Amino acid sequence: MSGILEGKRVLITGVLMESSIAFHTAKLAQEQGAEIILTAFPRPTLTERIARKLPKPTKVIELDVTNDEHLARLAEIVGEELGGLDGVVHSIGFAPQDALGGNFLNTPFESVATAMHVSAFSLKSLTMACLPLMQSGGSVVGLTFDAQYAWPQYDWMGPAKAALEATSRYMARDLGKQNIRCNLISAGPIGSMAAKSIPGFGELASVWDTRAPLEWDLKDPEPAGKGVVALLSDWFPKTTGEIIHVDGGLHAIGA
Repeated sequence: MSGILEGKRVLITGVLMESSIAFHTAKLAQEQGAEIILTAFPRPTLTERIARKLPKPTKVIELDVTNDEHLARLAEIVGEELGGLDGVVHSIGFAPQDALGGNFLNTPFESVATAMHVSAFSLKSLTMACLPLMQSGGSVVGLTFDAQYAWPQYDWMGPAKAALEATSRYMARDLGKQNIRCNLISAGPIGSMAAKSIPGFGELASVWDTRAPLEWDLKDPEPAGKGVVALLSDWFPKTTGEIIHVDGGLHAIGA
C-alpha cells in the first residue's frame, strides 16, 4: 500500500535536532513516499549530520530566509534537485534573547523586528520563493504555538506567532486561486533546540501537566509531525487558512 505522500516533492526547513518536529516531519514524509529536500541556517553541516538518520539520503541546502539572494536562487537549486514542489514546511522561528524570558516591556524594537522577520514574514518570503515550482498547486504548512494566549516567558515570540497565524490566513486568501493551501499546526511544547533557547521554558511547559486532557510528552514530536504530513497530503484538499491543534487538547480547556 502506497503512502499518503507518494509522488510528492516537499521542501522542509528547520531540521536542527533529531528531537525537532521538522526532523520527524521529514522522516514521516519519506516513509509516506515523498521526495524531500532540506534547508538549513546558519549551520548546514549540523543538518547534514542529522539528515543521515533519515530513512533515505536527502540534499541539504543553505537558506537564510532573511537573505534576498538566498531566496532568489532557491527555486533554481530545488528545481534542479526535484523538478518541482508539491509542499513546503515552514519550521522557522527566532527571537533575540532580550525578546524572551520576561523582558517583554523592555525589549527594543530592533529585537522585535528580528523576531517578526524570521518567525512570521519568512512564511510569505519562503512561499513566494518556492511558488515558481508549485505550478500544479500544493500545500504550505507552518508551525505555530497558540497565539491566543500570553504564555509565561514567551514574550515577543507570542506576537510573532500571532503575525505568523495572520500571515497564513492572508496567504490562504491570495494563493487559493492557484490551488495552494496554507495551514498551520499549533503544537504543544517540545524539548527542541528552539525550546531550549527560551529562558524559563520549563515553567511554560508545566502548564500541560495539569491542563491537557490527553497526556502530553515533551520528548515526542511525532504527533505534530503526523499533523504536518496529513496537511501536506491530499486528504485535506479543501482545507486552507486553518490552524490545527496538536497539543493534547489544552487549547480547549479554560482552567
